[in-house]
Amino acid sequence: MLDFQGRVALVTGGTTGIGRAMVERLSKRGAIVIVNSEDAGACDAVAAEVEGIPLPFDLTDNAALDGFAAAAWDARGRIDHLFLNAGITGRLRAGDEGYEQEVARVFAINLHHVRRLCDLLLPRMAASGGRSSVLTASLSALRGNHNIGVYSLTKAAIVQLARDMAVRWGPDGVRVNAIAPGLIATGWEQAVLATPEKAERRMQMTPLRRIGEPGEVADAALFLASDQASFITGQTLAVDGGTSITDGN
Repeated sequence: MLDFQGRVALVTGGTTGIGRAMVERLSKRGAIVIVNSEDAGACDAVAAEVEGIPLPFDLTDNAALDGFAAAAWDARGRIDHLFLNAGITGRLRAGDEGYEQEVARVFAINLHHVRRLCDLLLPRMAASGGRSSVLTASLSALRGNHNIGVYSLTKAAIVQLARDMAVRWGPDGVRVNAIAPGLIATGWEQAVLATPEKAERRMQMTPLRRIGEPGEVADAALFLASDQASFITGQTLAVDGGTSITDGN
Protein backbone atom coordinates (compact mmCIF):
# COMPACT_ATOMS: atom_id res chain seq x y z
CA MET A 1 0.00 0.00 0.00
CA LEU A 2 1.29 3.46 -0.88
CA ASP A 3 2.27 5.35 2.25
CA PHE A 4 1.86 9.12 2.62
CA GLN A 5 1.73 9.12 6.40
CA GLY A 6 2.42 12.59 7.74
CA ARG A 7 3.13 14.04 4.31
CA VAL A 8 1.59 17.34 3.24
CA ALA A 9 -0.09 17.43 -0.18
CA LEU A 10 -1.71 20.27 -2.11
CA VAL A 11 -4.39 19.35 -4.66
CA THR A 12 -5.77 22.02 -6.99
CA GLY A 13 -9.21 21.31 -8.38
CA GLY A 14 -9.67 19.03 -5.41
CA THR A 15 -13.44 19.02 -4.90
CA THR A 16 -14.71 17.13 -7.95
CA GLY A 17 -13.81 14.27 -10.25
CA ILE A 18 -10.19 13.18 -10.38
CA GLY A 19 -9.06 15.84 -7.92
CA ARG A 20 -11.53 14.74 -5.27
CA ALA A 21 -10.46 11.13 -5.74
CA MET A 22 -6.86 12.24 -5.21
CA VAL A 23 -7.83 14.04 -2.01
CA GLU A 24 -9.73 11.05 -0.64
CA ARG A 25 -6.97 8.56 -1.42
CA LEU A 26 -4.21 10.76 -0.05
CA SER A 27 -6.13 11.18 3.18
CA LYS A 28 -6.73 7.45 3.53
CA ARG A 29 -3.01 6.90 3.16
CA GLY A 30 -2.13 9.30 5.94
CA ALA A 31 -1.50 12.58 4.15
CA ILE A 32 -2.48 16.01 5.37
CA VAL A 33 -4.31 17.38 2.34
CA ILE A 34 -4.65 21.03 1.39
CA VAL A 35 -7.79 21.15 -0.74
CA ASN A 36 -8.17 23.84 -3.37
CA SER A 37 -11.22 24.89 -5.39
CA GLU A 38 -12.67 28.21 -6.47
CA ASP A 39 -15.90 27.10 -4.75
CA ALA A 40 -15.33 27.96 -1.09
CA GLY A 41 -18.32 25.93 0.12
CA ALA A 42 -17.23 22.79 -1.71
CA CYS A 43 -13.68 23.33 -0.53
CA ASP A 44 -14.76 23.51 3.09
CA ALA A 45 -17.00 20.45 2.75
CA VAL A 46 -14.40 18.18 1.15
CA ALA A 47 -11.67 19.34 3.53
CA ALA A 48 -13.96 18.60 6.48
CA GLU A 49 -14.62 15.08 5.20
CA VAL A 50 -10.91 14.24 5.08
CA GLU A 51 -9.82 16.39 8.03
CA GLY A 52 -7.81 18.46 5.59
CA ILE A 53 -7.17 22.14 5.08
CA PRO A 54 -9.47 24.15 2.78
CA LEU A 55 -7.78 26.76 0.63
CA PRO A 56 -10.32 28.24 -1.81
CA PHE A 57 -8.88 30.36 -4.58
CA ASP A 58 -9.74 31.42 -8.13
CA LEU A 59 -6.79 30.14 -10.16
CA THR A 60 -7.46 32.67 -12.94
CA ASP A 61 -6.26 35.43 -10.59
CA ASN A 62 -2.65 35.34 -11.74
CA ALA A 63 -1.68 38.41 -9.75
CA ALA A 64 -2.68 36.69 -6.49
CA LEU A 65 -1.04 33.30 -7.14
CA ASP A 66 2.03 34.30 -5.13
CA GLY A 67 -0.16 34.80 -2.07
CA PHE A 68 -1.98 31.53 -2.68
CA ALA A 69 1.33 29.65 -2.88
CA ALA A 70 2.55 31.29 0.32
CA ALA A 71 -0.68 30.42 2.13
CA ALA A 72 -0.48 26.81 0.98
CA TRP A 73 3.11 26.50 2.16
CA ASP A 74 2.47 28.23 5.47
CA ALA A 75 -0.52 26.00 6.26
CA ARG A 76 1.89 23.33 7.52
CA GLY A 77 5.30 24.88 6.89
CA ARG A 78 6.01 22.61 3.93
CA ILE A 79 4.55 20.79 0.95
CA ASP A 80 5.78 17.31 0.13
CA HIS A 81 3.53 16.48 -2.80
CA LEU A 82 2.04 18.86 -5.33
CA PHE A 83 -0.93 17.72 -7.45
CA LEU A 84 -1.72 20.43 -10.00
CA ASN A 85 -4.95 19.08 -11.33
CA ALA A 86 -7.46 21.90 -11.95
CA GLY A 87 -8.63 22.20 -15.54
CA ILE A 88 -11.52 23.17 -17.81
CA THR A 89 -12.29 22.34 -21.44
CA GLY A 90 -14.07 25.46 -22.64
CA ARG A 91 -17.30 25.20 -24.62
CA LEU A 92 -17.01 27.87 -27.31
CA ARG A 93 -15.49 27.63 -30.76
CA ALA A 94 -13.52 30.15 -32.83
CA GLY A 95 -15.94 32.79 -34.08
CA ASP A 96 -18.34 32.45 -31.15
CA GLU A 97 -18.99 35.55 -29.07
CA GLY A 98 -16.73 35.53 -26.03
CA TYR A 99 -14.36 32.95 -27.50
CA GLU A 100 -11.14 34.89 -26.85
CA GLN A 101 -12.13 35.53 -23.25
CA GLU A 102 -12.79 31.83 -22.79
CA VAL A 103 -9.43 30.97 -24.37
CA ALA A 104 -7.74 33.22 -21.82
CA ARG A 105 -9.58 31.46 -18.99
CA VAL A 106 -8.67 28.00 -20.29
CA PHE A 107 -5.00 28.99 -20.49
CA ALA A 108 -5.09 30.57 -17.03
CA ILE A 109 -6.55 27.51 -15.31
CA ASN A 110 -5.01 24.70 -17.35
CA LEU A 111 -1.51 26.06 -17.84
CA HIS A 112 -0.59 29.35 -16.20
CA HIS A 113 -1.51 28.31 -12.64
CA VAL A 114 0.49 25.12 -13.08
CA ARG A 115 3.58 26.86 -14.40
CA ARG A 116 3.42 29.61 -11.78
CA LEU A 117 2.90 27.27 -8.82
CA CYS A 118 5.77 25.11 -10.05
CA ASP A 119 7.96 28.22 -10.15
CA LEU A 120 6.87 29.26 -6.66
CA LEU A 121 6.70 25.94 -4.81
CA LEU A 122 9.23 23.57 -6.37
CA PRO A 123 12.19 25.71 -5.21
CA ARG A 124 10.83 25.60 -1.65
CA MET A 125 10.33 21.85 -1.89
CA ALA A 126 13.88 21.46 -3.18
CA ALA A 127 15.25 23.49 -0.28
CA SER A 128 13.27 21.32 2.15
CA GLY A 129 14.56 17.98 0.96
CA GLY A 130 12.57 17.37 -2.21
CA ARG A 131 9.59 15.01 -2.90
CA SER A 132 7.31 15.11 -5.93
CA SER A 133 4.74 16.77 -8.15
CA VAL A 134 2.16 15.30 -10.50
CA LEU A 135 0.58 17.45 -13.22
CA THR A 136 -2.71 16.51 -14.84
CA ALA A 137 -2.45 16.54 -18.63
CA SER A 138 -4.82 14.65 -20.94
CA LEU A 139 -4.91 12.01 -23.64
CA SER A 140 -5.80 14.89 -25.96
CA ALA A 141 -2.27 16.24 -25.39
CA LEU A 142 -0.82 13.20 -27.12
CA ARG A 143 -2.73 13.39 -30.42
CA GLY A 144 -4.69 15.80 -32.60
CA ASN A 145 -8.25 16.71 -31.72
CA HIS A 146 -10.75 18.65 -33.81
CA ASN A 147 -13.21 19.64 -31.10
CA ILE A 148 -11.12 20.78 -28.12
CA GLY A 149 -8.03 22.29 -29.71
CA VAL A 150 -7.30 25.00 -27.13
CA TYR A 151 -7.74 22.55 -24.27
CA SER A 152 -5.43 20.09 -26.03
CA LEU A 153 -2.86 22.82 -26.58
CA THR A 154 -2.72 23.66 -22.88
CA LYS A 155 -2.46 20.00 -21.93
CA ALA A 156 0.34 19.38 -24.43
CA ALA A 157 2.19 22.24 -22.75
CA ILE A 158 1.71 20.46 -19.41
CA VAL A 159 3.47 17.38 -20.80
CA GLN A 160 6.44 19.51 -21.81
CA LEU A 161 6.37 21.42 -18.54
CA ALA A 162 6.66 18.15 -16.60
CA ARG A 163 9.78 17.26 -18.60
CA ASP A 164 11.33 20.69 -18.16
CA MET A 165 10.65 20.83 -14.42
CA ALA A 166 11.95 17.29 -13.98
CA VAL A 167 15.25 18.31 -15.56
CA ARG A 168 15.43 21.56 -13.60
CA TRP A 169 14.63 20.17 -10.16
CA GLY A 170 15.77 16.56 -10.33
CA PRO A 171 19.26 17.36 -9.00
CA ASP A 172 17.56 18.78 -5.90
CA GLY A 173 15.47 15.69 -5.22
CA VAL A 174 12.17 16.86 -6.69
CA ARG A 175 10.46 14.55 -9.18
CA VAL A 176 7.87 15.86 -11.63
CA ASN A 177 5.61 13.65 -13.73
CA ALA A 178 2.29 13.98 -15.54
CA ILE A 179 -0.77 11.82 -16.01
CA ALA A 180 -2.81 11.81 -19.22
CA PRO A 181 -6.35 10.60 -18.50
CA GLY A 182 -8.48 9.30 -21.33
CA LEU A 183 -12.27 9.25 -21.17
CA ILE A 184 -13.13 9.29 -17.45
CA ALA A 185 -16.51 9.36 -15.68
CA THR A 186 -16.32 12.96 -14.47
CA GLY A 187 -19.25 14.40 -16.41
CA TRP A 188 -17.15 15.44 -19.40
CA GLU A 189 -17.76 12.04 -20.97
CA GLN A 190 -21.47 12.62 -21.49
CA ALA A 191 -21.12 14.44 -24.81
CA VAL A 192 -18.83 11.74 -26.17
CA LEU A 193 -21.29 9.00 -25.21
CA ALA A 194 -24.43 10.98 -26.04
CA THR A 195 -25.92 8.35 -28.38
CA PRO A 196 -25.57 4.55 -28.59
CA GLU A 197 -23.70 5.00 -31.86
CA LYS A 198 -21.20 7.44 -30.36
CA ALA A 199 -20.73 5.22 -27.32
CA GLU A 200 -20.12 2.13 -29.47
CA ARG A 201 -17.61 4.00 -31.62
CA ARG A 202 -15.72 5.20 -28.58
CA MET A 203 -15.65 1.79 -26.96
CA GLN A 204 -14.20 0.36 -30.17
CA MET A 205 -11.34 2.81 -29.73
CA THR A 206 -10.59 1.54 -26.21
CA PRO A 207 -9.20 -1.98 -25.74
CA LEU A 208 -10.71 -2.29 -22.25
CA ARG A 209 -14.13 -1.40 -23.73
CA ARG A 210 -15.18 0.98 -20.96
CA ILE A 211 -14.55 4.45 -19.61
CA GLY A 212 -12.33 4.99 -16.60
CA GLU A 213 -13.21 5.99 -13.07
CA PRO A 214 -11.71 9.02 -11.31
CA GLY A 215 -10.22 6.75 -8.66
CA GLU A 216 -8.27 4.82 -11.28
CA VAL A 217 -6.60 8.02 -12.44
CA ALA A 218 -5.98 9.11 -8.86
CA ASP A 219 -4.34 5.77 -8.09
CA ALA A 220 -1.92 6.28 -10.99
CA ALA A 221 -1.15 9.81 -9.80
CA LEU A 222 -0.49 8.64 -6.24
CA PHE A 223 1.86 5.96 -7.51
CA LEU A 224 3.87 8.52 -9.46
CA ALA A 225 4.00 10.77 -6.40
CA SER A 226 4.97 7.98 -4.03
CA ASP A 227 8.36 6.64 -2.98
CA GLN A 228 7.58 3.51 -5.03
CA ALA A 229 8.18 5.67 -8.13
CA SER A 230 11.42 7.11 -6.78
CA PHE A 231 13.36 6.62 -10.05
CA ILE A 232 10.62 7.94 -12.35
CA THR A 233 10.60 11.59 -13.40
CA GLY A 234 9.71 13.64 -16.45
CA GLN A 235 7.28 11.01 -17.70
CA THR A 236 3.65 11.17 -18.82
CA LEU A 237 1.55 8.16 -17.92
CA ALA A 238 -1.54 7.59 -20.07
CA VAL A 239 -4.46 6.33 -17.98
CA ASP A 240 -6.81 5.63 -20.85
CA GLY A 241 -7.77 1.97 -21.06
CA GLY A 242 -5.39 1.58 -23.98
CA THR A 243 -7.02 4.17 -26.25
CA SER A 244 -3.69 5.75 -27.12
CA ILE A 245 -2.18 2.52 -28.47
CA THR A 246 -4.90 1.37 -30.86
CA ASP A 247 -6.28 2.45 -34.24
CA GLY A 248 -9.76 1.33 -33.21
CA ASN A 249 -9.79 -1.85 -35.28
